[in-house]
Amino acid sequence: MAKTKTAFYCQNCGTQHSKWQGQCASCREWNTLVEEVLQKEEKKDWKSPGSGAPKRVAKPLRISEIEASKEERLNTNNLELDRVLGGGIVPGSLTLLGGEPGIGKSTLLLQISLHLKYKTLYVSGEESQQQIKMRAERINPNASNCYILTETKTQNIFQQIEKLQPEIVIIDSIQTLHSDYIESSPGSISQIKECTAELIKYAKETAVPVILIGHITKEGSIAGPKVLEHMVDTVLQFEGDRNHVYRILRAHKNRFGSTNELGIYEMQSNGLREVSNPSEILISKNEEDLSGTAISATLEGMRPLMIEIQALVSSAVYGTPQRSATGYNAKRLNMLLAVLEKRAGFRLGAKDVFLNITGGISVDDPALDLAVVAAILSSNEDIAVPKDICFAAEVGLAGEVRPVTRVEQRITEAEKLGFRTIMVSKQSKIPKNNFTINIQKVSKIEDLVGFLFG
Repeated sequence: MAKTKTAFYCQNCGTQHSKWQGQCASCREWNTLVEEVLQKEEKKDWKSPGSGAPKRVAKPLRISEIEASKEERLNTNNLELDRVLGGGIVPGSLTLLGGEPGIGKSTLLLQISLHLKYKTLYVSGEESQQQIKMRAERINPNASNCYILTETKTQNIFQQIEKLQPEIVIIDSIQTLHSDYIESSPGSISQIKECTAELIKYAKETAVPVILIGHITKEGSIAGPKVLEHMVDTVLQFEGDRNHVYRILRAHKNRFGSTNELGIYEMQSNGLREVSNPSEILISKNEEDLSGTAISATLEGMRPLMIEIQALVSSAVYGTPQRSATGYNAKRLNMLLAVLEKRAGFRLGAKDVFLNITGGISVDDPALDLAVVAAILSSNEDIAVPKDICFAAEVGLAGEVRPVTRVEQRITEAEKLGFRTIMVSKQSKIPKNNFTINIQKVSKIEDLVGFLFG
């Protein structure tokens, strides 16, 4: 009898070692090596035994000889997901969706599979068919193209795939699958790599897109080896606070589109509602004027967003002033406070400054700078910024107001939402369009202070 071959895998980075050692030689983490059994039998194709499919040998081609064909993307009937993916699902692609427990990953993909016009196989290793049926009744009870399979063994899944011939396969989740060719437990490094490799081979050979749900660690990264994110074509992150109803879908990696797009959903009793106008959740509906708030015209990918910035400036109680920012870069906040102190003469060094971006999202667009400065000065002077003014400009270290990209798109969005004035840099190149909104150009922070507070 042949000796069983084993190897030691790092549970942090997935590096394989021939023998156990206290520290991983790759990521330098301690006590992360675990022994796992490697495959003992010859690995077969993803197809069932006896299929007898001839092996195709790839040959090198001159790049001029390769025919460029435009792939038709599959429309998911979900505008937010299509936007984040870059226009729909690419045939033969492998997409990984990650997110915290209970955030709504399974609900999102079940809702998509119930509304697809393509034959869809939803494979669940975490819930029974009856549990999924109960959720499906709330979302779309009349779905006819969605098939539910509860199975965790990849060989059995591929047998059902050959019989059903689906057009899209959804796996919930990759950590529950296991293959006969690996004898370690489901969720281990080697099982995740092997199951993902089998699904990739199936997707590329049949041009059937596969969507995987992945668990995340307490640090917020996808559970399993980092190589899992390198293997797939697209990595999506489903974010949000379970205490709030809004969820945000981002692309951390996308081989077929941009990673700057953003999708917003609202969790309701009958599923996730697409938020087509994000400004409705990012701007407060306050009737009275409040100091310390300012609206910024920002961009996430191709989508313009109007975001409310909230600031609170108060006297430091504990001696050392506090600087806190939620959804905004704290180092950027410290830089803007130094500019206000040095260039504009505001004494903020002995005061606490708290900054918050409403809606629970994080934004790193430099165009927020002018709105952040306006909100901080508004709270410091206790004078409200008029509700019909928004801002779109970057602030430099010399106190100058710098232009930002695609300012015309920002102005158009502000005009559409009913703002009367938008403050931009004097250096911004604005085409001669018939804007009804008042475009106020400023070159220094002093111009902003004079315009807002006299």
